[in-house]
Amino acid sequence: MTAKPWLRYYPDDIPATLTYPEKPLYDFLDQAAEKHESAPALIFFGQKISYGQLRELVDRFATALVHIGAKPGEKISLMLPNIPQFVIAFYGALKAGLTVVQTNPLYTEDELHVILRDSQAETLITLDRFYEKVLHVQGKTNLKRIIVTGVQEFFPGLLRLGYLLKERPKRIKPAPPNIYLFSDLIRSAPAHPPEIPVRPTDIALFQYTGGTTGIPKGAMLTHKNLVANTLQARSWFPRVQLAQETCLCVLPLFHVYAMTVALNLSMAIAAALILVPRFQIDDLLKTIDRHRPTLFPGAPTLYAAIANHPRVKDFHVSSIRACLSGSAPLPLEVKRRFEELTGAVLVEGYGLSEASPVTHCNPLYGRQISGSIGIPFPDTDAKIVDPTTDRELSVGEIGELVIQGPQVMAGYWNRPEETAHTLRGGWLHTGDLARMDEDGYFYIVDRLKEMIICSGLKVYPREVEEVLYKHPKVLEAAVIGVPDPYRGETVKALIVPKPGTSPTADEIKAFCAEHLAKYKVPTIVEFRESLPKSIVGKVLKKDLR
Repeated sequence: MTAKPWLRYYPDDIPATLTYPEKPLYDFLDQAAEKHESAPALIFFGQKISYGQLRELVDRFATALVHIGAKPGEKISLMLPNIPQFVIAFYGALKAGLTVVQTNPLYTEDELHVILRDSQAETLITLDRFYEKVLHVQGKTNLKRIIVTGVQEFFPGLLRLGYLLKERPKRIKPAPPNIYLFSDLIRSAPAHPPEIPVRPTDIALFQYTGGTTGIPKGAMLTHKNLVANTLQARSWFPRVQLAQETCLCVLPLFHVYAMTVALNLSMAIAAALILVPRFQIDDLLKTIDRHRPTLFPGAPTLYAAIANHPRVKDFHVSSIRACLSGSAPLPLEVKRRFEELTGAVLVEGYGLSEASPVTHCNPLYGRQISGSIGIPFPDTDAKIVDPTTDRELSVGEIGELVIQGPQVMAGYWNRPEETAHTLRGGWLHTGDLARMDEDGYFYIVDRLKEMIICSGLKVYPREVEEVLYKHPKVLEAAVIGVPDPYRGETVKALIVPKPGTSPTADEIKAFCAEHLAKYKVPTIVEFRESLPKSIVGKVLKKDLR
């Protein structure tokens, strides 16, 4: 096989190799603020924060963290939606030398406890509406400090007033050294960053992933990993103009894809980042119409929602020029319809948490193949190997996709055996079955992991099954993903009831909702007398699909 056959399909304006500066991730923000101080960095419900203002807020928060006792190397959980406080806390924590633990604010107490206990986070920042949930698990974790903020703190004046009158958010009383208000910390801290050396090899992020086992584990991503993937992503958008772009961020920033391709990339090109904390299609179309984004990284469900909206032609959507779709396969009809409506270029890519996350993508301005995840990013090598022997396979053969590159993680937090297994032989073993054609384009065929992807969010069957087995009327349970025209996949539970019991589907769903985030709760529940099993008693999920 020719070494890296995909290189001949690189457009002329994308180099095969890049230079990666030895710098911390937050330097992208500092450089943007230095060169484009007055340019808008964030747009939130119409409120604009310039790069100069954002850098000052980040510096204040970093200094505040040091003042309240956070030390370099400690972990801080960011349990926030897409609001300015996420961006401020993210880069501020990195400037203070901390490791960010990405935390879904919709986690149940059980799920939150698992992440906090495993990461050993000592500081957490969250919204006032999630404060009680955090308090309930604090005693079972290493948490010393909780920082509380409100979604309204960066609203424009009238919207903020209306929110306070309507929602009447609970007032949280600060109680140092344990409970702090974000607004107090920002107001009292000086506007200069702490003098803490941060090395490129320091761990910037714990991105939790279920991997092959379904048990959450933290992929450790260094500043160097994230800087590399940001620059790789930057190279894939050769026609962007510095301080002239507007990026629409609907995907949650606690998801590694949005963090890199929306947040970090925007900082690298001094783009204005539109923060959308909750997806609602009518509101999203109004936001697009008002702010005219040029870049829109997303997932197939987002593009499908826009393309299929009955009144989409009432909105100005033609400002969008470039879209990178990830998290799930991109249907051809969605791509065709979205491009026809907007005039944008929409391409499919691929990545995983362990690679910061992007490794492959179809060129925006080059050869695109429907059904393919495209070709590897600059300085990224990929091949297909036999899943049992790791022997490299020939063109067209199906095997496991393995990857090398500067964006590949340092390993899993406190899991040396799984790290050694996943990074064996110097390659990241993705757990995904794929093939490569003679031109070096890759195609995902199936998943070794039985992971389900619902609207771009990962659901691990074992985690749902463990909850089902706690139900007093469940004897056996299996969870699979089934096709869904809107979400891509949805969660289906197959249950064998205990003798003498008659659970209902609604009863099962309600039980799951108490222990799982909403997107993990089965939408389909089927009852059976038995489940198909192998000779050793393993449920044969392939026979359930």
